[in-house]
Amino acid sequence: MPPPLRLDPERSERLAAGAALLRGLTEPGGLSASTRMRWCLRHPFPKDQEESPATSDMAPGCALVLVLMLMTAALSRTGAVPVPSASRAFPPARGCHMAQFKSLSPQELQAFKTARDAFEDSLLQKDWDCSGRLFPRTRDLKHLQVWERPVALEAELALTLMVLEAMANSSLGHSLEQPLLTLQHIHSKLQACVPAQPTAGPRPRGRLHHWLHRLQEAQKKESQDCLEASVMFNLFRLLTRDLKCVASGDQCV
Repeated sequence: MPPPLRLDPERSERLAAGAALLRGLTEPGGLSASTRMRWCLRHPFPKDQEESPATSDMAPGCALVLVLMLMTAALSRTGAVPVPSASRAFPPARGCHMAQFKSLSPQELQAFKTARDAFEDSLLQKDWDCSGRLFPRTRDLKHLQVWERPVALEAELALTLMVLEAMANSSLGHSLEQPLLTLQHIHSKLQACVPAQPTAGPRPRGRLHHWLHRLQEAQKKESQDCLEASVMFNLFRLLTRDLKCVASGDQCV
């Protein structure tokens, strides 16, 4: 039976250091390139051991460090450093947690139904005529990119809150108390999902631009009565379709 293999202390130390070096190359948060290079420079192999098994254990680690640093320098000098693609222009916002709003509780939905019923009763006492639709039935957040949906919902929700808060001083104030609290809570959570757009970055285009412009213009052109009607009759669509779509993320297709 051959005698057990024993490593001299110097070789054991080099093997342990080599393992740490290679872990630094592959693990996230490992050693920096400059740290790894300094290690290699400070641990030169004696000339009489260059071909020995004891020193060859460390050669791949330092060689890999040198190769990686040379490749990085070459890519940087030629301008071939990878850049984010257009699809990653707006990465998922941190702290965005909307999954809880995929469906509201029956009690919350009942509060909205009570408010809408009270509003419909109040319409019988008004003489109003609203020709246009602020929220067309053809509008669907599924037609937008995933990052655009929170932007569209935030604008829709902001207008809804503005109109309902103005109505809180009317005879409908009591029935709007709970719906307003729910919408304000949703809006506060939604803020974390709206991507911050740099000054020189991409601007809303296509459908999103059209929808945002439509909401902005409505505040200038529509009467208060028509805004109230549009918002109240859009409540359940906002809660059961638009909000659910944003809460579902890329699963909303």
